Amino acid sequence: MIRRATQADIPAMVELVYELALYEKAPEQCHLTEQQLREALFSPAPALFGHVAEVDGAVVGLSLWFLNFSTWEGVHGIYLEDLYVRPGHRGRGLGKELLQTLARACVERGYARLEWSVLNWNEPAINFYKAVGAIPMDEWTAYRLTGDALRTFST
Repeated sequence: MIRRATQADIPAMVELVYELALYEKAPEQCHLTEQQLREALFSPAPALFGHVAEVDGAVVGLSLWFLNFSTWEGVHGIYLEDLYVRPGHRGRGLGKELLQTLARACVERGYARLEWSVLNWNEPAINFYKAVGAIPMDEWTAYRLTGDALRTFST
């Protein structure tokens, strides 16, 4: 079952984010706390939204997302920050259902796009995304300022 995340889901969601970081070979870069996720999802003006996949009362997958905006289209879109389903529950359609939930939200709200990033080596995810009709944005390169570079540039 796919449903909106609740505050009771926070511990399981943080655990899943850490599992995703391990899967993506970057566990040392993950510093998320339960308090941070709670504030992001459930503050009076949340900047982050989430859904969970639940099987037999246990949270086994999640999607975490936020709104972006297309100046060319003049409307919002959804940026999917994290999509993860525990390995033992893959192949049951939960990832597809999580993604479809966001696609439906885009269509219902008149949003222009649903976007996300995937690591180049993650062939299972790439094949899944292609199978649902997603196209890679090969002509675009993502850039990021973080850490010391961000601090240096800000001054």
